[in-house]
Amino acid sequence: MTILKSFEKPLTPEEEASYLTKFKVEKDENAKEVLIERNMRLVAHIAKKYNNSNEDQDDLISIGTIGLIKAIETYNVDKGTRLATYASKCIENEILMNIRTNKKNKVQVSLQDPIGMDKEGNEISLIDVLGTDIDYIIDQVELKVQIGKLYEQLDKILTKREKEIVQLRYGLTQSGYKTQREIAQKLEISRSYVSRIEKRALKKLRKELKSEKSLN
Repeated sequence: MTILKSFEKPLTPEEEASYLTKFKVEKDENAKEVLIERNMRLVAHIAKKYNNSNEDQDDLISIGTIGLIKAIETYNVDKGTRLATYASKCIENEILMNIRTNKKNKVQVSLQDPIGMDKEGNEISLIDVLGTDIDYIIDQVELKVQIGKLYEQLDKILTKREKEIVQLRYGLTQSGYKTQREIAQKLEISRSYVSRIEKRALKKLRKELKSEKSLN
């Protein structure tokens, strides 16, 4: 049985108008519940579009349901637009906002992950190496997979190999954070070579980001 088949059939236009009147005019909460239940197919259909987002499908449906509830509560019958049309936008916006927030959080975590120790034995992260405030980096996040200005710098000043290692090392790809050993195995080079390339790339990024920040 598919996800869509597990939900009840949509309301007819006449039924929808009747339940909307009961909810909007008579404040009937049961009518609201019916409107939610009978529009869950729409939620599942929209959530299915984001299967490749690495988000759990049930979570996407739950988030989409929040958008549906908001749509039902704010829907204006007098506008003449079908509820499904209005709700589709609310559902999709809610799902996209959740995906973007999750991506931003993952980026923030990866940028703060320990990457080594300083001379005094303290853990250091990518943020420490770049010498940049985390809010500055996070504000540059392109929430649909790419990372704004940091990605621009990766393309602009790093070699193809340097860019690949930085992306893998700090979770800037959908494959997530990789250790130097994992990268070495993937690229079939030594771990020490990965380390040298990484340090060289970070030095370039640090110099470029400091230069850009001083201009602003």
